Amino acid sequence: MAISSPSSGSSNRPGQYQRRYTSNDPFANIRRNARIRVPEIRVISPEGTQLGVLPTAKALALAQQFNLDLVEVAPNANPPVCRIMDFGKYVYEEQKKQNHVKSTASKIKEIELTARIAPNDFMTKIRHAEGFLDEGSKVKVRLKFRGRELAHPEIGFGVVKRAIDELAGMGHPDSEPKLLGKHINLMISPLPANKRKPKYFVREESEPGAEAPKQD
Repeated sequence: MAISSPSSGSSNRPGQYQRRYTSNDPFANIRRNARIRVPEIRVISPEGTQLGVLPTAKALALAQQFNLDLVEVAPNANPPVCRIMDFGKYVYEEQKKQNHVKSTASKIKEIELTARIAPNDFMTKIRHAEGFLDEGSKVKVRLKFRGRELAHPEIGFGVVKRAIDELAGMGHPDSEPKLLGKHINLMISPLPANKRKPKYFVREESEPGAEAPKQD
């Protein structure tokens, strides 16, 4: 991103990443370029090399020489630490990381079982879990003990083991089921798309060459 004053609304570089900052923008408070008002700063080069303490005006001129930004990365240091970088590219990369985290979180679905779940309810949960796994989502299996059921945890573990067996054609457990308080928790990850074989879930469109799902 080219060096510009805070009032500048355009850049000299064609195709450059542009960004409009708002009051709730997490990057808006990062000082850069002419907004850095202290007389001296510690400077880091674009490659990460320490350039030492320089007058701010000299560091800004150096950033302009590279057609980059001077960005404050450690404002509380004495003197503040600034890095020469492409600020627009930095913002873009950080947003990609945040979006990846959000995307990963949204791909975790959950089904809840009980130790004495009715057979029909159990199969409905399994069918839902198969659908989630078929979409490529992870499935968190959570079994909740009620009342005195916790006196016989083996019953709950048996239900979870049945779920693992039923879903074996669609996913695999990340680890052994674990009892935490009044719950047994288990995470199941989907198998590769070409190896998923649903037993109960019916896809809207069968993939070419795919086996027809077995019906219960």
